[in-house]
Amino acid sequence: MDSTRNVIAGVGLADRPRKSRWPARMDLAQSLTGLVLGLFMWGHMFFVSSILLGKDAMWTITKLFEGYFFFGVAYPGMVSVIVGAIFAILVVHAFLAMRKFPANYAQYRTFMGHRKLMAHEDTTLWWVQAVTGFLLFFIAAVHLYQMLMHPGDIGPYESADRVWSGRWWPLYLVALFAVELHGGIGLYRLCVKWGWLEGKDANASRKRLKALKWALTVFFIALGLATLGAYMKIGYDHRDRAGERYTPSWVVPNPMEKAK
Repeated sequence: MDSTRNVIAGVGLADRPRKSRWPARMDLAQSLTGLVLGLFMWGHMFFVSSILLGKDAMWTITKLFEGYFFFGVAYPGMVSVIVGAIFAILVVHAFLAMRKFPANYAQYRTFMGHRKLMAHEDTTLWWVQAVTGFLLFFIAAVHLYQMLMHPGDIGPYESADRVWSGRWWPLYLVALFAVELHGGIGLYRLCVKWGWLEGKDANASRKRLKALKWALTVFFIALGLATLGAYMKIGYDHRDRAGERYTPSWVVPNPMEKAK
């Protein structure tokens, strides 16, 4: 009885152990890394889709990232630095996200039962995000490792040969749907969680955000399919000369050759 009075009066509350702030900090870190990866996803899509503007356009943007227009010589290692940073962020993000996965089959069955009972769209979206995230950790790791170890193999012919002659197109096709679904849902959930773009009517704002999310997802998937198709076409036409590097006729000398 006395302890109850003390709690009600506020006496002794300062002596109670505080809850750890680490879960909140990890949630914030997960959100920040997810935001970086989501924005990178969109930037990467615009980069690879430059092939739709022509081989010279894609070559020019590639060499821009390799420093050719700053140093007069291409340094593919600059791409490795960017890829390494993204890979590190991906690992951190995946580690933080796995905290919320079902830890065993019993938890999985409980979640699926609740999901079916609630029939809530946002709960289903979370499950789609979790499944695609699990797939992406392995798919993205393979792609990033390739780019990390072979940064010079990026270009109109180089990328197209990898897609067609290297038979990477099935992996990229799966990755396209997984990354756009995962990233789109993730950015939507970030806006809802942190109250971004929330107006006076939260329900109406959520509906607008969801509509925008699906519009962006459809747009980027369509752009990705057109881009993948373009690389497959170039790779098919170039199959007899696979391994040949693309260099515009107006470039002399070849930027892959470092100045002596």
